[in-house]
Amino acid sequence: MRQALWGAVVVVVLAAACSSSGGSSSSETTAPERHGPNIVFVLTDDLSWDLINEHFAPHIVELERLGATFDHYFVADSLCCPSRATIFTGLFPHDTKVTTNQPPDGGFPKFQKEKLDGKTFAVGLHAAGYETSLLGKYLNGYGDPPGKTTSPVPPGWSDWHVSNGTGYAEFDFWQNDNGTFNTYKGQDHYGVDVLNDDAQAFIKKSAGKQFAIEVATFAPHAPYTPAPRNAHDFPKLRAPRDPSFNTRNTNPPAWLADHQKLGPARIAGINGAFRMRAQAVEAVDKLVADTEATLAAEHLTDDTYFVFSSDNGYHLGQHQLQRGKQTAFETDIRVPLIVAGPGVPVGRTIHQVAQNVDLLPTFLDMAHAHTSDPVDGHSLLPLLQTDPDPSPWRTAALVEHNGADMSPNDPDRDDRGNPTTYQAIRIAAPHLPGFTRPVEAVWVEYQDKAEETEYYDIARDPYERQNIAGKLTSAQRAELHKILVALTNCHDASACWTAGHPE
Repeated sequence: MRQALWGAVVVVVLAAACSSSGGSSSSETTAPERHGPNIVFVLTDDLSWDLINEHFAPHIVELERLGATFDHYFVADSLCCPSRATIFTGLFPHDTKVTTNQPPDGGFPKFQKEKLDGKTFAVGLHAAGYETSLLGKYLNGYGDPPGKTTSPVPPGWSDWHVSNGTGYAEFDFWQNDNGTFNTYKGQDHYGVDVLNDDAQAFIKKSAGKQFAIEVATFAPHAPYTPAPRNAHDFPKLRAPRDPSFNTRNTNPPAWLADHQKLGPARIAGINGAFRMRAQAVEAVDKLVADTEATLAAEHLTDDTYFVFSSDNGYHLGQHQLQRGKQTAFETDIRVPLIVAGPGVPVGRTIHQVAQNVDLLPTFLDMAHAHTSDPVDGHSLLPLLQTDPDPSPWRTAALVEHNGADMSPNDPDRDDRGNPTTYQAIRIAAPHLPGFTRPVEAVWVEYQDKAEETEYYDIARDPYERQNIAGKLTSAQRAELHKILVALTNCHDASACWTAGHPE
């Protein structure tokens, strides 16, 4: 049944595909002429790859089976607000200038100050004739405290149901519903379920039109609140134990060097956090399933791209770190990106390097839309065509992090696990000057310590336990530094594309 349902639907986990022809809708007998596909984009918060399995998220796993999965998809900053600013605008953090969650360097106020609200993918899609909707989380600091002066509906969005920081709790939260400020109280108003209801209503209302919807859940972000129906699931579940769990790295950077082995109490807390995260994901999985069903009922399946991903990853216990997400480790920077639908080969894994900076150009490319604003990203559409190896393609991803001091009001504050300021590149290159074999690695440079660097050979050390930066030759270090400098100084799509091709 699911194969028949989704055989021609695009589910994009931060990716997109090709265009499709018009289709009929059960809610409108005389639908207007369509010029592009619908886009459904589900963006989760702090969702790491270890939560995508058949026990917690069977419908998301099914999307992988019926579409294409990007296994080298990286965020440009593994932190909520900088990552979302990049997703909205197609710009790296060094161009958005949004580098933290809080003012003066980040958050919604900084996004507004840089006039980025007029440069989002919603503005481009709305100009192309799309009905657009944002549900759930926008940017840190939006609507704090609730009120019209701090809670505007930004340009480009024709439907708006967005919460402020109260949304993290999933209960008793405030929300701006198209300019009306409502509080959702009681056990009957679980946050993800409220977004689910709003999403289905918008899709039904927009049937027969071109529409794009982003459903941005707070789950499974801390405090990891599950829906009441899932609160007792997986009673014996514990956090995964890969070889990096509660082990000390060789030659760790200064910010990590003083971490000690986690004791039984902290490990018990980690197990509890992972269990609640898994329970919270179940409601997200239901959102995916319900959206599939609504699209099918409205005869929109063949005409819709469904997008699912996360703003960043998350670590729990790896490298003796208790909880967090702001490192350059794979747990934090590599997140799900899955696409299924028209023209997308079923069950394919895409190995090329992709980033969240690519989402805006991808969405606009899907919709045959354009923007006059500069972007740093590149459309992922070529990777979703029948040729599995389009050439050339970038081989280096950029990661930028501004740390380590954080506001006490920041929901992501982590005094023990937040690295100092760094820039990094994640390389997946068959050839690189100075190297005798293909490079699958991460290179990190810290700003506060002269010459402090990290290099993990992920091909040979997949859990990033051995920092071998000191074993690189001077030529190899120079090459990696050159790539990093080029990417951190690129300011448009052409320059950033060239900088990402170091071969």
